[in-house]
Amino acid sequence: MTHGKKYRAVAEKLDREKSYSLEEALQIVKDNKIAKFDESIEVHIKTGIDPKKTDQQIRSAVSLPNGTGKTKRVAVITSTGATEAKNSGAEIVGGEEMIAEIKSGKIFSQNGGFDVLVATPEMMPKLAVVAKILGPKGLMPNPKTETVTTKIKETVDALKRGRAAYKTDNSGNIHQIVGKLSFTDEKLLENIKAFLESIEKAKPASFKGKLIKNISLCSTMGVGVKVIV
Repeated sequence: MTHGKKYRAVAEKLDREKSYSLEEALQIVKDNKIAKFDESIEVHIKTGIDPKKTDQQIRSAVSLPNGTGKTKRVAVITSTGATEAKNSGAEIVGGEEMIAEIKSGKIFSQNGGFDVLVATPEMMPKLAVVAKILGPKGLMPNPKTETVTTKIKETVDALKRGRAAYKTDNSGNIHQIVGKLSFTDEKLLENIKAFLESIEKAKPASFKGKLIKNISLCSTMGVGVKVIV
């Protein structure tokens, strides 16, 4: 990957091997912003799990106290709670007809699609036919991320306020947006600490040892800064 001049200039003046306190790392990221737009702040974590072992996979959700700075578009698929879903502020609400729209791709091109799909339990067996479409997009509802529920209003409210789902990738890494550069340091630190605490709580029972191996912090277009673990 080829980086631009601004990125390279920042990378050259930073000690890429040094690890900083969370507070110091955040300040470095803020002081070295590259883009003109309000970049997101990202946390990237290397865990100690064996990604080949299914019982060590991490999949959970965290309620970030100050949100991510992005308003999520929520879709709800249900045969029992359509009225509650509509009243909750969900952008898209439907029943079995939504499955056909997912199959055709129509739903993703309508009004920007959606960022999160919430399902009531009775719809999960029916969603199996589109799991291969939703799964790679990270949109398949899952009880572990609390997106399979009968508490529709409560769930939609939490998602709108800043609840975010996360999981380990094929290399055992976890990536999460925790806010915007325009957030105050206090709000960003509060979000980051809530995220790290959530990961520790999601530690698989079968895993022994130190879960979080490495942490780096960066902005959308910025250079990664190592954080002391």
